[in-house]
Order: sequence, then structure tokens, then C-alpha cells
Amino acid sequence: MIHAVFLTFPGIRIIITSFVQGGNKYRMMKQQGVLTRQDILRMQDNEPPLIAGAVDQDEQIQPNGIDLTVRDVCCFSSRGNIAAGNRGRELSTLTKLQFGLDGGLDLLPGPYLITFNEVVTLPDNVMALGRPRSSLNRCGVSMHSAVWDAGYSGRSQSLLIVYNPEGFRLFKNARVMQLVFFYTSAGVDRGYSGKYQNENL
Repeated sequence: MIHAVFLTFPGIRIIITSFVQGGNKYRMMKQQGVLTRQDILRMQDNEPPLIAGAVDQDEQIQPNGIDLTVRDVCCFSSRGNIAAGNRGRELSTLTKLQFGLDGGLDLLPGPYLITFNEVVTLPDNVMALGRPRSSLNRCGVSMHSAVWDAGYSGRSQSLLIVYNPEGFRLFKNARVMQLVFFYTSAGVDRGYSGKYQNENL
């Protein structure tokens, strides 16, 4: 016989399952919700770690995520194409922009592709979502990203859009997006294995 108890707290859910096998009673606890700073630091001891290549790990790890930093900035130099299947996918070509001697880069209004310094390696029971830092929004700039699926590993990229009509100055290694990690209800039976696995390594 199996009994399950669900405990829900702000931002986290714990499932305690007890069952009897061979006359012995067992209890398992499964954690669900958002990973905390302590969870992230613990997963840094994994091999490979949850996050590698951080510019300043202590500064970047937040109470509920980690800030990702700018490695490269590219502008789009051709149109792209997405069809019903992957066979018809054609990504836009990119032109890499050069930072100035002071490490800064002046961006006109429009879209840019950011490559991060950090390499993310997700175990099979953790996925992630990225959100722009609030200071970025207050400058009229935002970040857009896809889902980081459980099992993904790579140096990811995300879309930065300058909405401010006066433009924006961005510096290399600037913290632009907070990556928030979530426990899944169970480990996935098949982790991410798509086109972007091990990208930019």
C-alpha cells in the first residue's frame, strides 16, 4: 500500500510517499518548486556542475536563480525560416559586433542575439526559464528566451531587444538575464537531445 502526502509552501512543493515492502515501511521525499541559492550551490558540486564559466559566481547566484552574463553580441544579417518540420528550418545569419576598448558596445534600437559566458548543464529532473534583469527593463531593453529543457547542456543564446529609441550601451560580462531553475515532478525518461545540445562549447 502506498500513501502520499503533499505539502505546499510558497514556491515549493514536497511530496512525501510512504509504502510497505516486505514488512518494512519506507518513506521517500521528492522536492518540487524553484531551486534556491543553497540548491544551486549544492549542484555546483556535480560533475559537470549546474553552471560553469561564471564570471563571479558569488555575485551572480541569486536567492532564486543565477544571473547570466554577456560573452558575445550579434546582429541579424539575413531572414530566417521555420517550417512545419525541422528539415525546413533555416536560421538567420549573424554578424558579430566588436566591443570597444573600454568593453562597451553602443546598440541602436532593434534585436540582437546574445551568447552567454556560462555553460548550463541540467540534470534530468531540473528545467529552467530565463527572465530579464529588472535594471535592463528600466533602460527600455528586454531579453527573450526559450525553455531550457531537462538534460540540456551548452552555452546558450537569447534574444535581446532594444526598445529604447535612444539606444543602449552594453558592456562585456554584464549581467543581463536571471536563469530560474525548477524541479520537475520526476526525472524525464528522455532528456533534451535537439539541435542546440552542446552548443557553443
